[in-house]
Amino acid sequence: MSQFVTPDSPVMRFITKVVSSVYLNILWFICCIPLVTIGASTTALFYVSLQLTRDEEGNLTKAFFKSFKQNFKQATKIWAILLTLGVVLGIDGYVLYHLRFENVLWTLCSAVFLVVLVAYVIILMYIFPLLARFDNTTKSMFTNSIMIGMRFLLCTVLMVIIYFVMAVVVINFFTPLIIFGEGLCALLCSFLLSRILVLCEEQSNDEIEIA
Repeated sequence: MSQFVTPDSPVMRFITKVVSSVYLNILWFICCIPLVTIGASTTALFYVSLQLTRDEEGNLTKAFFKSFKQNFKQATKIWAILLTLGVVLGIDGYVLYHLRFENVLWTLCSAVFLVVLVAYVIILMYIFPLLARFDNTTKSMFTNSIMIGMRFLLCTVLMVIIYFVMAVVVINFFTPLIIFGEGLCALLCSFLLSRILVLCEEQSNDEIEIA
């Protein structure tokens, strides 16, 4: 039993990372308060969370604000685009829901809306981790997010489950769990994304060498 509670045991290292995610969640929440900074704050959260999964963590606060400053401009631009698209999708969903007609046109519009909504959710989950790891144009970030999300569907589904379960538990069962909130979700998703991002990095390097 003692081997499971030593500082270097996998169990204790994981618990340490979870505790770190609570601190990161607090940093993330504070930096999201201006609202316009949500993109930069989320990027910084994933930057540190990905470091935690690779056991590269150092000063969490320093690493968080380093990424926050470096990616602020592009992350804010991406967040503005996502927020605008989210508002448009919300309005479209509201209209479709309240103007239900049993005809082909309404069914077709609903199908298109659901496809776009799924694409939006995939981009929302992947784009900030990608920004935390890679330097690329904003257009490429959006394109790569949807492509990677579709390619690694199992990872995408698991990430959706993580966020969904967290939301259900916080809203319906145990609200104080919000102290883990986005920080724990980002950590768990980073465990799923870590290897995928390495593969993407290796593929990118291979393409550069071939060119």
